[in-house]
Amino acid sequence: MAVLAVVSAVGMAVDERVLVGSPIWFKPLKFSISLLMYAMTLAWMLSLATRGRRVGWWAGTVVALTGAIEMVIIVGQVVRGRRSHFNYETAFDGLLFNVMAVTIVTLWISSLVISVLLFRSRQAGRAAAWAMRLGAVIALIGAALGNLMSQPTPEQQAAGGRGVSDVVGAHSVGVPEGGPSMPLTGWSTTGGDLRIPHFVGMHALQLIPLFLLVLIALAPRLARLRDERVRLRLVLVASGSYAAVLALVTWQALRGQALIHPDGATLTAAALILAGALAGTLVSLRTTPASARANDTDKELVA
Repeated sequence: MAVLAVVSAVGMAVDERVLVGSPIWFKPLKFSISLLMYAMTLAWMLSLATRGRRVGWWAGTVVALTGAIEMVIIVGQVVRGRRSHFNYETAFDGLLFNVMAVTIVTLWISSLVISVLLFRSRQAGRAAAWAMRLGAVIALIGAALGNLMSQPTPEQQAAGGRGVSDVVGAHSVGVPEGGPSMPLTGWSTTGGDLRIPHFVGMHALQLIPLFLLVLIALAPRLARLRDERVRLRLVLVASGSYAAVLALVTWQALRGQALIHPDGATLTAAALILAGALAGTLVSLRTTPASARANDTDKELVA
């Protein structure tokens, strides 16, 4: 994926072709970077597993192989100048997209196996254990939300579904594909975009453990963060808030609303999530009694 990211970046610089309103090499660039982050994080988590290491090795290998197959198809379609996703224009295009669907489901199941191993493994500290577990669970939800994009749009259903339409499924909701979009991400600025909850959910795998690492880095300067119980509570609050944000951006996208143009209902929901996160943070930061910390001395390793 690291090599492919470089290749895709070069492709964007030298290949002027545009497909569905976006530079044709933009998709493999995004996918290779995303899979690189995903694979590195899973590899790190597997190294911390204390149970089922052989099962974890096989699950990780399947993730690597299915991700590679996915990228071979995406890059192959770029070379051919054709869409990789939702494309049923020819029998061959449809076959490739169906193969991609199978590889994604297989990758998801393998990631689920790894998540189960994380729940069964003993970790050095409850905060670390739950940061990895909850990050993996939210990432699985985000990956599963990608299935929403494969469903036919109302316009495609009106056209007769797969039997008539050359394209079945879409990223955008309420607007045509390939319209005005945000820089870097390519997300729609005029309607809903189902790639947003997919992205937000999947990268909980990195962001929630990263949040814990920030807490640990700040602990030498902030006495309250040295308490394992406080860090655990903050991780739980952050995970709950992250899940709420994922639900919010999913709801927003399904209503055909652009991320950067929220309505009153979206802003109200966002304000409630923010208030809940702040309240949870304040409660989490309360000082743990010394007696409670002493009772927890022997509980640092939790299944």
